Amino acid sequence: MIGSFDPKKDFFFIAGPCLIEGEKMVDQIAESLSTIATQLDVPLVLKGSFKKANRTSLSSPTTIGEDLALKILANAGKTYNLPTVTDIHSVEDAVFASEYVDVLQIPAFLNRQTDLLRAAGKTGKAVHIKKGQFMAPEDMGYAVEKVQSADGGGDILVCERGVCFGYHDLVVDMRGLVQMRELGVGVVFDATHSTQRPSLGDSSGGDRLYTLPLARAAASVGVNGIFFEIHPQPQEALSDAATQLPLEQAEEFMYQTLQFHRMQVKLDGIIPNEQSISL
Repeated sequence: MIGSFDPKKDFFFIAGPCLIEGEKMVDQIAESLSTIATQLDVPLVLKGSFKKANRTSLSSPTTIGEDLALKILANAGKTYNLPTVTDIHSVEDAVFASEYVDVLQIPAFLNRQTDLLRAAGKTGKAVHIKKGQFMAPEDMGYAVEKVQSADGGGDILVCERGVCFGYHDLVVDMRGLVQMRELGVGVVFDATHSTQRPSLGDSSGGDRLYTLPLARAAASVGVNGIFFEIHPQPQEALSDAATQLPLEQAEEFMYQTLQFHRMQVKLDGIIPNEQSISL
């Protein structure tokens, strides 16, 4: 369980800013997302990175202060009754961040790091593993196995966030969502990072125009959750300014995605599953 919901049975959202930039900003986002989630009657996990360890440029902002950022995230979660998630980058981060949040997120570039995965699993917190842009869907089974080997007992989620297409672009292979369901853990689709164009100059670019269509497609294929990053003024964001959604679009994004999920659930009850279809 994450908060009051089962991430393998209940459809949910993971949403929040890329980088925690301050208390006022996080509180504004948490209040808005909590209101929308309550209106739509759907669980939501509040996301925020307490630090960014994989910025393109040395000059890019990384944190407002690790302890401060985690306290801001934890307080917002408590205030608006939302479980919380942040990404970790080291064994020490796993121990440190687990004191503040409900879910530990493994970044895509680090999902082969055995010590990190085991440390996250050992905390007993839920673990959300991003699939590397260089990995096949079935390879995620090894990452899941590493977390499970720590025997912490927390839920495990795996997340699709696009596959490298040349040097500065990503594409999404929706077949991977179906394949990762075979792992027996929750499957999440990262709708905003999947629109990214990595390392264009000294920062990553992207096009948020494709975020909603990709999220609707993933919900139609069948996932447990949708991840997206959001900011009151994305153009001023300290990280992922090109891909975060404007906060004012959160309600429509969540509403439409939820409708596609509900349509998929209805169709699953009418159409035979993929294993039973033959020509």
